[in-house]
Amino acid sequence: MTVPSEIDAEAPVLAHHEVEIQATLDEVWRLHTDVNAWTTWQSDISTASLEGAPEVGSSFSWSSYGLAVTSTIYSITDHSRVLWGGTGAGITGIHEWLFAETPDGVHVTTNESFAGAPVEEDATNMQSLLDASLVSWLDHMNKAAESRA
Repeated sequence: MTVPSEIDAEAPVLAHHEVEIQATLDEVWRLHTDVNAWTTWQSDISTASLEGAPEVGSSFSWSSYGLAVTSTIYSITDHSRVLWGGTGAGITGIHEWLFAETPDGVHVTTNESFAGAPVEEDATNMQSLLDASLVSWLDHMNKAAESRA
């Protein structure tokens, strides 16, 4: 298998969402990369576990909305970008996170692709589910980071 370097631009479902967070880049990056602590601030995630540091090739297990996934980190640029992906229930997701320092804090961008038979069978519903999930994730991240700032 070729390791992806970006989301699958040809996937049936693509999502793009952004948020401005009034907190330091260090704080937002720490929240995002401390996978084992996700359940403390991200209520949509019921379990999350990464052994060791987040680095290329590391895999972590997590579950969200009843879907258990093992994701592998494909690319990571400190305090700037993470790309991970995995397959669960026949859905292959590739998820990119971008972090950019701004005068007031951090601009976070997330892009994700969904592919696989379940997505092809119901792309409209899968698009809605993915969009809602990412908007919620960014909202949780924003609240957690700003409450710690």
